[in-house]
Amino acid sequence: MPSLKAIQKPEHLSHPKYRADIDGLRAIAVISVICFHAFPLSLKGGFIGVDIFFVISGYLISTIIFDNLDHHTFSFIEFYSRRIKRIFPALLLVLIACLIFGWFALLADEYKQLGKHIAGGAGFIANFMFWNESGYFDNTADTKPLLHLWTLGIEEQFYIVWPLLLWAAWKKKFNLLTISIVIAIFSFILNVKGIRGDAIATFYSPQTRFWELLIGSILAYVTLYKPNLFATQKQKLDGWLVAVIWTGLPKENLRTLRNAQSLLGAALIGYGLLILNKDRHFPGTWALLPTLGAALIISAGTQAGFNRIVLSNRLLVWFGLISFPLYLWHWPLLSFACILEGEASLKMRSIALLVSIILAWLTYQLIEKPIRLKAKSNSTVYILITLMLLVGSGGYVLYKNDGFQGYGFRSKEKNDFANYFENSLPKQNYFEATGMAAKYRNDCDFYDYEKHRISNVTKTPKLHIDKTCYTPNPDPKKKNILFIWGDSHAQQLYFGLNNNIPDDWQILIVASSGCPPSTKFQKDASNDYCQRSNQFALKTIQEIKPSVVIMAQADGHQFNELNEIGDLLLVSGVHKVIFTGPAPHWKSDLPKIIMRNLWSNTPERTFVNIDEKTINANASLKTQFLKAKHLVFVDVISALCNDSGCLTRIGDDKKTGITSFDHGHLTPIASDYLARDLLINNILN
Repeated sequence: MPSLKAIQKPEHLSHPKYRADIDGLRAIAVISVICFHAFPLSLKGGFIGVDIFFVISGYLISTIIFDNLDHHTFSFIEFYSRRIKRIFPALLLVLIACLIFGWFALLADEYKQLGKHIAGGAGFIANFMFWNESGYFDNTADTKPLLHLWTLGIEEQFYIVWPLLLWAAWKKKFNLLTISIVIAIFSFILNVKGIRGDAIATFYSPQTRFWELLIGSILAYVTLYKPNLFATQKQKLDGWLVAVIWTGLPKENLRTLRNAQSLLGAALIGYGLLILNKDRHFPGTWALLPTLGAALIISAGTQAGFNRIVLSNRLLVWFGLISFPLYLWHWPLLSFACILEGEASLKMRSIALLVSIILAWLTYQLIEKPIRLKAKSNSTVYILITLMLLVGSGGYVLYKNDGFQGYGFRSKEKNDFANYFENSLPKQNYFEATGMAAKYRNDCDFYDYEKHRISNVTKTPKLHIDKTCYTPNPDPKKKNILFIWGDSHAQQLYFGLNNNIPDDWQILIVASSGCPPSTKFQKDASNDYCQRSNQFALKTIQEIKPSVVIMAQADGHQFNELNEIGDLLLVSGVHKVIFTGPAPHWKSDLPKIIMRNLWSNTPERTFVNIDEKTINANASLKTQFLKAKHLVFVDVISALCNDSGCLTRIGDDKKTGITSFDHGHLTPIASDYLARDLLINNILN
C-alpha cells in the first residue's frame, strides 16, 4: 500500500511547463482522427491520431510522476483528483447528451446497446467491451455512438497501473528508466506477435497498447534526467548536418539537429497518414510511424522550427486546447447522423463536424476551464465521481431493461420485430433462433483461422473443420459436384441451393466471411485467414474437379481478376464457372429501415435507403462479363429489384418474409427464392 506521505495531499504537485507546440501536436492528432471518421477516403490513415495522443499522454503524465517522486511531492490523491477534473466533466456531458438524445432517436435494441456502452464508458472499460463485441456480423462501427471511448479506456487503465508501478519501483530504488524500457519492449513484442494472430484483441488490449504511452514515458525520463544522453554523438551529427546543409555557418547548440529531428517526426506522421489504411495490420510495427514521429517532435523542443512556426501557431493551439472535448463530441454526432440517415451525406457529416467544434469550444470554456482551473475543493471531485457512478448505473439499468422497450415510439410490435432480428455478439440471437449456422454452413468458415486449422495445408495434426464442407460424398448416386467459393455472400447461397438442387448433386463449400475469391496469396498463407481460405479452396477445386464452381462476394468485384480465376478453373477441369453479382445493399440494416421509415403498410418493394453505388457497380460488372462468353454471370440484383424497387419481403409477413437481416445478407427465404428462380437454371443448363 502507498505510504501516508504518498497518499496525502502535498502543498504543491508540480507540473511540466506549458508547451504550445504540444497543443499543436494534439491538434494534428484530433484533426486527423475526425477527418478519418467524417471523410475516410480523404485521409485513410487518420486513425493514427490516436497513437499520437497516446505518446503525448504518456509523456505528460510520466513527467508529472517522475518529477514529483524525485522531489518527494507525489500524491496519489492529488494525481487522481487532477485526472478526474480533467476527464470527467466533458465525458459526463457527452454521456448524458447521448442518453437524452437516444431516448428520442433510438430503437429499443439500439438504446439498450447505448446503455451498455454508457456503463462501459463510465467505468473506463469500453475497450474490453468493444473487443468482446467485435466480429464480422457485429453492428457496424458507425452505429455505435460511444465506440471511440475505447481509447479513453486504454489511457485510464494506464493511469491506474503506471503510477502505482512507478511508485513501488521508486520505493525499492529500481531504475525507473530501465523499468519503462523493459515493459515497453515486452508490450511491443506482444503487439507484433498478436497482430496477425488476433488483430482485434491486439487493437483493444491494454497490454498491446501500453508501449505507445511508454514511448512518451521514456522520453519524459530522458528529458528530465538525461538531457545529455548521447551528447557527443548529437554534436557530431549536428556538425555533419550543418556542413551538409549550410555554407559557412558555425555550429549552434544542436539547432540544426533539432530542426531536422522535428521535420523527420513530421515526415513519419505525414507518411503514416498517407499510406496507412484500415486494411493494414495495425497497430503492429506500423504504429511506430506515428509514435516515433510524435516522440521526435516532442523531444526536438520548443525552439525547433517546425514546432515553433507550425505547431505553435494560434489556430493549431486553439484546436489543441479543445482537442479532448472535440474528440468526445465528434463521433457521437457522426454516429447518430448515420443511424438516422442510414448513410450520412457529405453535407450532414460536414454539419456534424461543425457542430462538434462549437460544442467542444463551449465545453472547454463553460465546463472544463472553470472546473480544472477554479474548482479547488475536494467536493468538486466527490461530485464528479458521484455523477459518473450515477450515469454509469443509469446506463446499466437501461441495458438490463432492454432499452425501455414499449415507451415512446418504441411500441411493443416494433420491439418484438427488433428483438427477432437482435443479433449482437457474443450471443447472436437471430442466428441462433433461425439456425443460420447450419443453413449457411458457417462451420465451413475460416474466419477464425486459429480454430479451423487445415491439416493438409499446414501439416498440423489437428483438423477441426467438418470434412463434409470440402470432401466429396462417396455415394455413387451423387455424381455431380457444385462447389461454392467466396465470402459470407457465398455462404448465403448454400441454403437455397441445397433446398432446390437435384438429388444427384452434392454441394461442397469453402467460404470465409470477408474473404472474396482470389488466387493472390503467398506460398505460406498461415498468418492470413483469407489467403488460407482461398488457398485451400483453389487446391480443393483443382483436386476434385467439380462440375460447377459458383463464386460470390459482397462487393469490390474486379472483372479482370475474376476472369483470370475463371480461366484457371476451366483449365483445371471445372466444367462451368458461375459468378454472381452482389445482392442489393441497404444503407443500414433492412429491419431498421422498415421500423424507422416503412413500418406502416410496409411495401413489398422500395428504393428507400437502397445503396445506389452497389446497383451501379453491378450494372458495370454485368456489361464487362458480356465479353467473357465462357463464363456465366448471374445478375442477383435484377432478380430481386425492378423499376418499383428492391424486394423488402417475400410473402405478406414482413418479419418472416424479410429479404435481408442486415445491410445486405440474404435471409434463408430470399436465398431459397434466388436459387429456385435463377441459380438452379444456370447450374443445370
